[in-house]
Amino acid sequence: MSSTFLGMPAPPPPPRSPYGTGNLRGDRKFPRAAHDELRNEQLRRNLGRATRTIRAKRLDVTGELPDWEALRDAGSAIKTDTMNRLPELLEQLERKVTEHGGTVHWARDGAEANEIVARLVKETGSGDVIKVKSMATQEIGLNEHLESVGITPYETDLAELIVQLAHDKPSHILVPAIHRNRDEIRQIFLKEIPGVDPDLDNVPAHLAAAARAYLREKFMTTKVAVSGANFGIAETGTLSVVESEGNGRMCLTMPDTLITVMGIEKVLPRHQDLEVFLQLLPRSSTGERMNPYTSLWTGVTPGDGPQDFHLVLLDNGRTAALADRIGREALNCIRCSACLNVCPVYERTGGHAYGSTYPGPIGAVLTPQLAGMHAAKDDPNSSLPYASSLCGACFDACPVKIDIPSLLVELRHQNTEQAGVTAEKLAMRAAATVMKHPKLFTAAQKGAGLGRVLGGRDGKISHLPPPFDGWSDSRDTAAPPKQTFRSWLASAEGTATMRAAADEHRRNGKDRKKEEDA
Repeated sequence: MSSTFLGMPAPPPPPRSPYGTGNLRGDRKFPRAAHDELRNEQLRRNLGRATRTIRAKRLDVTGELPDWEALRDAGSAIKTDTMNRLPELLEQLERKVTEHGGTVHWARDGAEANEIVARLVKETGSGDVIKVKSMATQEIGLNEHLESVGITPYETDLAELIVQLAHDKPSHILVPAIHRNRDEIRQIFLKEIPGVDPDLDNVPAHLAAAARAYLREKFMTTKVAVSGANFGIAETGTLSVVESEGNGRMCLTMPDTLITVMGIEKVLPRHQDLEVFLQLLPRSSTGERMNPYTSLWTGVTPGDGPQDFHLVLLDNGRTAALADRIGREALNCIRCSACLNVCPVYERTGGHAYGSTYPGPIGAVLTPQLAGMHAAKDDPNSSLPYASSLCGACFDACPVKIDIPSLLVELRHQNTEQAGVTAEKLAMRAAATVMKHPKLFTAAQKGAGLGRVLGGRDGKISHLPPPFDGWSDSRDTAAPPKQTFRSWLASAEGTATMRAAADEHRRNGKDRKKEEDA
């Protein structure tokens, strides 16, 4: 008897972040959300001023280093090596953290991470937690989950505090309240901070003092802190947080219990690798030579700092991104926000238009990787890879040389392949058929000339009929010319022009030959 080999069963694809959880998907596609944000003139002024300032500072401090490009190469190489060895490095990190008295928890997604953190907080008997700025906890919606189970989270980073008090969402990776100006912040503090001086003005130092007075009691009385981590060192089990205000240092040293939620891509192989990233990160993010506060801790030290340490290692779609041979490069991101500060699209629309915790160019890559682009009909994430002009400024600014424009193009390709039959696909197939047959192509060119009636006085078509209206919603199209190139070439004028050009070419050739012979 003969038998037929049907092949080995393929393993299921790694899971994405579950649909409807966390903050990795907006409720509108980017073009519609951006259209509304562009009407906010105050937002555009705030963003323009802030991003210009950060860009200028970054250029100054990176220009000081003669080996800046070598540092970028080193950072890229370390992160690429890390992604290639991620499973073994995570196991090593778990082993080292455990050896030093910490407890490691593995969370497949945001919902599981939220449940772990809430359970750990409840076990302490505390009803409050203080928080260090953390993109991972924002990504999974930890604050909302804690509040739903009766635990009150207090953000201690100034910008995160502003966002929390305003019942708002962050709009920037580094500066979450970048879309707010001093007058707006003053009004938020007057309304939301109990006992604030009613005569509070908008002087930055006075606003900071008001926030400091509000948070001081929280630092002194809250027994549980939740943090993220910029880096986790597999070699030693060391975790690191870098920040500029000192609030992180307070949260990492004063409470009895510390719970750190870290995306699995944040691991680094060796302690020595920090010497590269502690130069790359501050210069790329805040335009500083070094961070004012760099906190490192390894497990638990008796009599010093928190005596109960938990590390929650978060997947939430990262394994799915790692499985993408091309897109996995996005996991090299160190969350510096340099790409946002140079992006012309982000500068005009702000972060809220992206609908995700991760806005800007890297968010347009990372969010679809973590949460998918087709989890529901008309998934807003499917529009994110198109939220870019592909100008390449983000690639030039990235401290670990992530080729964001190429990744965006790849995601556009993936989106097209996954989208099934669309009006655009049918149009492209029809165009391909026409272009393969000269007679059809000539007829189509003549028919396109009728489109001149759609053009305005400026010779541009601003509105196309369906299914092409999506194109004209965001750009104008030049009206077809009076005659095609073929018809012009076949005319007496075209023939005379081409003959004159040929004669001039011959004359120029003879003149060059005479010069060479001389």
